[in-house]
Amino acid sequence: MREESPETHAEKLAQLQELRDQAIHSASAEAVDKQHAKGKLTARERIEKLLDPGSFEELDTFVRHRTHEFEMDKRRPYGDAVVTGYGTIDGRTVFVFSQDFTVFGGSLGEVMAEKMVKVMDLAAKVGAPVIGINDSGGARIQEGVVSLGAYGDVFVRNVQCSGVIPQISLIMGPCAGGAVYSPAMTDFIFMVKETSHMFITGPEVIKTVTGEEVEFEELGGAMSHNSKSGVAHFAADDEEQCLQDARYLISFLPSNNLELPPRVEPTDDPDREDPELDSLVPDDPQKPYDMRDVISRIVDDGEFFEVHEHFAQNIVCGFSRLDGRPIGVVGNQPKHLAGVLDIESSEKAARFVRTCDAFNVPLLTFTDVPGFMPGTSQEWGGIIRHGAKLLYAFTEATVPKLTVVTRKAYGGAYDVMNSKHMLADFNFAWPTAEVAVMGPEGAVNIIYRRDIASSPTPDERRGKLVADYKTHFANPYSAAERGYIDDVIVPRQTRPKLIRALRTLQNKRVEQPKRKHGNIPL
Repeated sequence: MREESPETHAEKLAQLQELRDQAIHSASAEAVDKQHAKGKLTARERIEKLLDPGSFEELDTFVRHRTHEFEMDKRRPYGDAVVTGYGTIDGRTVFVFSQDFTVFGGSLGEVMAEKMVKVMDLAAKVGAPVIGINDSGGARIQEGVVSLGAYGDVFVRNVQCSGVIPQISLIMGPCAGGAVYSPAMTDFIFMVKETSHMFITGPEVIKTVTGEEVEFEELGGAMSHNSKSGVAHFAADDEEQCLQDARYLISFLPSNNLELPPRVEPTDDPDREDPELDSLVPDDPQKPYDMRDVISRIVDDGEFFEVHEHFAQNIVCGFSRLDGRPIGVVGNQPKHLAGVLDIESSEKAARFVRTCDAFNVPLLTFTDVPGFMPGTSQEWGGIIRHGAKLLYAFTEATVPKLTVVTRKAYGGAYDVMNSKHMLADFNFAWPTAEVAVMGPEGAVNIIYRRDIASSPTPDERRGKLVADYKTHFANPYSAAERGYIDDVIVPRQTRPKLIRALRTLQNKRVEQPKRKHGNIPL
């Protein structure tokens, strides 16, 4: 066989470089300028800022669409409307796809979905997170039903990867119609204020069908989905912050469900005590305080990465570390609705608990809950079913589970908030804890109703009975006598107590019954 001349090799290398340049610069300068004018980065710029410098390895660079109808054959850019590949975040492998709005408006067609599916399959095969950057006008109309089938192929991977590898969605532009269901099935959704939008039907269709007028931002903007619907977990001021937040989130998660979360070398003394905790809970049981203050004084370096910060604010969820080990934190928030559990807070916490359990992240719960929210709107809205989700999630979780009762733990809500009865491993209480069926005033009014009514001085009698009830029941010691509380601790010692407990639970093993899956009350 005759060897090719060096010139031929050089020509082939030059051709390769030319084609690669075409793929990288498939968008016109005008389209890129429009993207930047909206405060948005290009698909490749986003990947560069998300991944470690120089780590990105692109796949399917030369893929092109196969559609010939509607004069589509006159424009067949390399790579189509998505950039796919893999790289690293803090040295750990992740897979990524980034939809390119400058090419066909980022619309999804057959080959674009094939590229996305390929990286999702690879991510599942090697056990690495997959991050999807969404910026798309929706299904590619020119490809008809093929584009709808392509969405289905992506949805299947979302389901198959769920609980196996972390799936993270960054909404950095429009995401409409059926396209929203792929991010909805991922573990976390990030949005950018003013430039991200998610909705099933847009404002014009809504106006036509219902007559209701609504703007894009109000309908499906970042803050609407962060504060009202709870669809999104994080809201960033700009794209760079969004990408940095995604990198930070990855630091708390393992690469897959068979690994433990990555531990970092702690800089915070594991034996550190915080005297401020001794007086943080107010003497007046009706006075609120911020549960975030409790969390920040206990965890490593006060770092707390809150999830769903703007949604169902009567419960707080997020990631922190204890002794360098990632933990998931759930806490009632006395500052908002007195920390009561309602439909939205139950769903929010249940989803977070199940996510932590799927990826081997230990759970730390801070309890200060007066009960479930009363009222017809809650009962008719299904508080029984939704509250059961949180009960189910905590009970089902097999990761190390720690609980600290800081103040109120009343009624069924006490059980639900990771109590010993829900198979928590270590349950501690502060001296300010009140573990009871209900609050002293309500309990006395029911138990001693006739006694108070017949008393010549009912208010005085009620006051004495309330004081007696508090002495005997509104404290942690009755529960501790029965072993429902493992120890009543000095608040300042909470951090070292929790760290020692977490170290003890590092080799925790739980035998599960054989079953296909449980039937959580969805």
